[in-house]
Amino acid sequence: MEHIEKLIETFSLFDDWEEKYQYLIELGEKLPPLDEKYKTDEFKVSGCQSQVWLVPIFNGENFSFLADSDAIMVKGIIAVLMAIYANKSVKEIKKIEVENFFAKLGLGEHLSPSRRNGMMSMVDKIRYYADKA
Repeated sequence: MEHIEKLIETFSLFDDWEEKYQYLIELGEKLPPLDEKYKTDEFKVSGCQSQVWLVPIFNGENFSFLADSDAIMVKGIIAVLMAIYANKSVKEIKKIEVENFFAKLGLGEHLSPSRRNGMMSMVDKIRYYADKA
């Protein structure tokens, strides 16, 4: 998965929302499928219109996650969140302002209210896992 700096650079090359939207979908298509054993209520993210599962992975001090959705656009959002949170410590996770990154990517103003709520539900789940670490 790409790091956030590379994503910001790549998204800056696109002139309009359609190109950014298409690239977001491409990112989602590259996500590895989540093993069916994780598609349970335990890992399901509430507050999303589509189905989203988020599985935490802790490697010592650093946090990462596996995730999947039944909606391709949401998979793209997951890919961006993975880049934002990649190899961050629990302490760093709590300080990240995700909406700032989406604004830098030029995505913030184009997400519908329901997609924004879903994204923030994913962020809340990530922070929940970080608090439990």
